[in-house]
Amino acid sequence: MQIPVYNNAGQEIDKIEVDATVFGIEPNEAVVHQALVRQRANARQGTADTKTRREVSGSSRKLYRQKHTGQARAGNRRSPLRRGGGIIFGPHPRSYRQAMPKKMRRLALRSVLSAKVADGELKVIDSFGMEQPQTSQMEQILKTLGIATSALLVTAEPDMNVVKSARNLERVKTLPANMLNVVDLLSYSELLLTVDAVRRIEEVWGEKKVVAGEKGS
Repeated sequence: MQIPVYNNAGQEIDKIEVDATVFGIEPNEAVVHQALVRQRANARQGTADTKTRREVSGSSRKLYRQKHTGQARAGNRRSPLRRGGGIIFGPHPRSYRQAMPKKMRRLALRSVLSAKVADGELKVIDSFGMEQPQTSQMEQILKTLGIATSALLVTAEPDMNVVKSARNLERVKTLPANMLNVVDLLSYSELLLTVDAVRRIEEVWGEKKVVAGEKGS
């Protein structure tokens, strides 16, 4: 399958052939959802903690005698029923980490990339061509490409001129190709790739081609 390539002025200058196993598959929404939940869960610190009745400070002495006071029976002041007492069923440090097979993670990423292509939300630029950081130039590039909403800019390798030019723009984020992930792809409306980034993505997430005569491991 072919995707048009644009220059900094927003003009179509070429078309490139892309790997259909990465950019042209039928999206699997269930796997994408599972990958999204997993990534968000793995980002949680899980450090929230509350004190139980044995951990809060206070005397363990019985407040008053059991009978003949006209009041409810009471133990010590650390009871969860009293102000300053322990917390019942409160959160404690735990791991929210979820596992997911590598093949499913790769399928999820390819599904989102394919959906971006199908929905016309993916554009390819020959290069940003920025010799020095300049926010106004980056803003003009996005405008000429018709990107008015949020955008994820992806380069083959970290490009500090691109990073510094885009970091002050609202709803714009930059990433190197090997750091692509489901959460960022779904968080931004438009995806802008350089040609080199496309090839890097195909190299990292494309299906391995077995050379004729080579035995599978």
